[in-house]
Amino acid sequence: MPTDAIQYQYNPAHLQNSSPGKYPAGAIGSDQMVINIGPQHPSTHGVLRLEVLLEGEQVVDLVPHLGFLHRCFEKHAEALPYNQIIPYVDRMDYVSAMNSEHAFVMGVERMIGIEGTLPKRIEYIRVLVAELNRLANHFIAVGTYAMDIGAFTPFLWMMRDREHILRMLEWLSGARLLYNYIWIGGLFYDLPPGFEEKCRSFIRYLLPKLKELDDLLINNTIFVERTAGVGHLPLSTAIDFGVTGPMLRASGLRYDLRKVDGYSIYPELEFEIPIGKGLKGSPGDCWDRNYVRAAECFQSARIIDQCLDALMGPYARTRDFDPQAMLPKKIRPKAQELYVRAENPKGELGYYFVADGKSDIPFRCKARGCSFSNLSVLSTLAKGALVADLVAIVGSLDFVMGEVDR
Repeated sequence: MPTDAIQYQYNPAHLQNSSPGKYPAGAIGSDQMVINIGPQHPSTHGVLRLEVLLEGEQVVDLVPHLGFLHRCFEKHAEALPYNQIIPYVDRMDYVSAMNSEHAFVMGVERMIGIEGTLPKRIEYIRVLVAELNRLANHFIAVGTYAMDIGAFTPFLWMMRDREHILRMLEWLSGARLLYNYIWIGGLFYDLPPGFEEKCRSFIRYLLPKLKELDDLLINNTIFVERTAGVGHLPLSTAIDFGVTGPMLRASGLRYDLRKVDGYSIYPELEFEIPIGKGLKGSPGDCWDRNYVRAAECFQSARIIDQCLDALMGPYARTRDFDPQAMLPKKIRPKAQELYVRAENPKGELGYYFVADGKSDIPFRCKARGCSFSNLSVLSTLAKGALVADLVAIVGSLDFVMGEVDR
């Protein structure tokens, strides 16, 4: 080692600044204490640090600390052409990649003026794979939540059924998690021969399993006692914090962008929007949030069934169909600002584009992550709760840190 090398000397004071907190040692009462849950902890979904101020076993305050899984998505988007951003879109909410791609691609297509001109087969395939991915997301949300509060069997059942979906999506795109399948102006590839039949048989297999899940978990007496009345989120508070998706609908508002905005071919499909009604506790509690996700699985299966009817009927595959026929050779939108949004499994995912009209690289692409907004209400939900209930509240939010940090 060179003689002039700077020698690092251990100083305990350095550790106090390595991960700053809201509550330094002298800022808490004698009967209070601060504990950290995460960023590496079995009760946190992802690398999230929760700084919790306790008085006994009751939560006095909670501060989420973010930034442990920063995806740098928005900075990447300022240096890449629109079509090359899609793989980075996948990596935000990495368990709902198809849904995220769908929203992003719709925004770019709207900017270049080809929205609504694509062949119906492409639109039906997009909705089909997005709803399959919605099922896979909800299986993780409900399954891991059950395990959080002590029920292990539902997790195994959910992972078993989710594996069928991942294998179908891998057959379709070559990847199990990050797909890069929905492209601007089309698709990476048409459905493989036999995909529709395989998907139909899966839906027939799945419906009885979803009913079994209701009996095993959602209406289980122990699960109800553990979650009903816990983490109550009033509708007014949900709206104030920008909460969307199943969390908002669990609080009683029938608001789903697939119905409100009617994008893609959703207006041509029949499905219902489940909401929380406080059947076991109060509207917007932990039980309602999981009830809504489980009920949405039935509706996604219903949508998939209708898509398969169309893809095997009036929009069946033909020899001359090319899913890449409408891919633009150059993507250079006119100078404009545009916000596009879609109903992701976790809530409203939005993209705000700024195009300068001179480049095929966006000047700005800001993502509105639903996980970020949904997580922001955690401090309000946690105040006054017990530590044991805090784990139940965190699990009921269903967030992914890749989308929180972006």
